[in-house]
Amino acid sequence: MLIIASILIAAAGYIINDYFDLDIDQVNKPQKVVVNTIISRRWVIFWHMSLSLIGIYATIYALDFHNFWHLVLANMFSVIFLWVYSTSLKKQLLIGNILISLLTAWVIGVLYFSKYPLDAINTISQPNTQNVRFFRLTILYAAFAFVITLIREVIKDMEDLEGDRKYGCKTMPILWGLNVSKTFVAVWMIVLIAALILLQLYVIQMGWWWSISYCLIMIVGPLILAFKQLFKAKSAEDFHRLSNIIKFVMFSGIVSMIFFRLYP
Repeated sequence: MLIIASILIAAAGYIINDYFDLDIDQVNKPQKVVVNTIISRRWVIFWHMSLSLIGIYATIYALDFHNFWHLVLANMFSVIFLWVYSTSLKKQLLIGNILISLLTAWVIGVLYFSKYPLDAINTISQPNTQNVRFFRLTILYAAFAFVITLIREVIKDMEDLEGDRKYGCKTMPILWGLNVSKTFVAVWMIVLIAALILLQLYVIQMGWWWSISYCLIMIVGPLILAFKQLFKAKSAEDFHRLSNIIKFVMFSGIVSMIFFRLYP
């Protein structure tokens, strides 16, 4: 139910983002505009409000409100943050990018805190327990979610450069230029690739060969490919292809969770 809640709240966020991005999207991707072509603006607001409320209700339904009120409140704030992001923050330098990255990481964090509310310090202080493993996996995937989302958000800003500039946005590619933005993305890619490789070196001692192979081929490999193509990218189409590679890395990163069921 918590996963469903996150999906519904995220969907509501995408909907309201399309609502406020109508003018920009007509420049950046006119063939993909949905608002006012397939669905009216009034119905867009209706679906945003409906999915947001159902997402919050699903959060309440999944949890004991008396003990987990803070998680319900956090998801309520997620809805508010997504609205504020769509109306103003996405047009500002890095603030919107970081906010979306944090909210993506929160999708992982909320699952942890639903089992161990406000108890992270006690959890990691208990060696050789399943709690420690769960905490480490939470940190691993939340960090991965944050970094890979930040990378994609800046690439998307580069892809949407023309429309964003026309309507007064102050994103990194507009204020600092494409070369600085590419360097920013490249640094985070290097950090992520290096962290994943170091993690595989740690896992070797456990003999998790299938998971190591999967990570190198399905996650690290595409990241290296994206890194090679990053500085060659010039057009919106080039950045769109890069964005698709990063989306694939996101998906393969999620699928990798299955290995932590296979290897107890």
